[in-house]
Amino acid sequence: MFAQLTVLVLAGLAGPALSLTRLGLVPVVIGELLAGVILGNTGFGVIDARAQPLVVFSAIGFAMLMLSAGARVDVGSPDIRRGFRRGVTSFAAVVAVAVPLGLAIDAATGLGRPLLLVVLIAGSSAAIVFPIFAELGLPGATTSAVMSWIAVADSATVVLMPLTLTGSSNVAGAIAGDVAIVAGAATVYVVAHRVVRTPPLRALRETSLRRGWALQLRASLLALFGLSAIAQLTGASTLVAGFAAGMLIARLREPERLALQLSGVANGFFVPVFFVLLGAELNLRALVEEPSRIGLALALAAAAVSAHVVAAAVTGRKPALATGLAASAQLGLPAAAAALGLGAHLLSPADAAALVAAGCLTLIPASLGGRMIARAAPPRPPAST
Repeated sequence: MFAQLTVLVLAGLAGPALSLTRLGLVPVVIGELLAGVILGNTGFGVIDARAQPLVVFSAIGFAMLMLSAGARVDVGSPDIRRGFRRGVTSFAAVVAVAVPLGLAIDAATGLGRPLLLVVLIAGSSAAIVFPIFAELGLPGATTSAVMSWIAVADSATVVLMPLTLTGSSNVAGAIAGDVAIVAGAATVYVVAHRVVRTPPLRALRETSLRRGWALQLRASLLALFGLSAIAQLTGASTLVAGFAAGMLIARLREPERLALQLSGVANGFFVPVFFVLLGAELNLRALVEEPSRIGLALALAAAAVSAHVVAAAVTGRKPALATGLAASAQLGLPAAAAALGLGAHLLSPADAAALVAAGCLTLIPASLGGRMIARAAPPRPPAST
């Protein structure tokens, strides 16, 4: 087991190594996926993503990836609230464009998953775009509109995507499970919001800090695993559970110390392991054997970028091209769709590889859009002395 973990951690370091160049702000997940592809089914077969305990690590990594994405969507943030109405309008516009595009691509490629393609085309990725904005030093006032759009799209598509991969007999149960997850997260928020600032809890937090108990981290993981357990028991998706747990943490505005702890657990181990194992499970050779799936990847990426640019222009976003390009970024959702589809045997290896490849292709225009927004932003006032 430890030999496997050593290989996985080493493979995960390919992500930061590739990202060091800063050219195009290449997300670290690209290197992690590539490392998995080289070591897994496509390459040398060193990693067996289906072996235990790697399956368990992958499931936890998937949940923590969604937690990290959800933690970037604080619905109470002034920047997001200011542009919420326009965010809903923009998302509605991109859905309107995505529907005919998704239906056309599905008919042309014979995938048989038109609703999945519509959701993927309409999706965005806070986990990709928000770090790009942070890297470029863009202030919230400049990006609040596009951040709201991405937050709305992220939240809606996270709930909808698993339903597109659920059999018709399971849809009602999956929806009920999603409702139970949201209700559970809301209940935890209400209780935590009432008690977290009481004197006994303040004293307990200070004791935890002084004695190194990391109780806030344990409570956050408890929320994540508890909501994930609801998903598992009801047939809902861990994707929704992780995202809800992340939004819960963001809404409670926990201290920077907890954010660093969660980042260490998630981005230091479990999330890289998930992407390495996903890359290992993918079989890119299947794309060569089924050239139509290469066309699916290209068409899906082009449709996602086009739909977001058109929606930005229709809803009066300025600069429309830059905003649409930035909002089109997606990787977590296609990766989640690939993982869920492969695990449930609802997608073929070539289909799953095409979805992930399409998500990767959107990262280039998204990074370009972020840079265009940065160039168009008004200069920052000089710092006061």
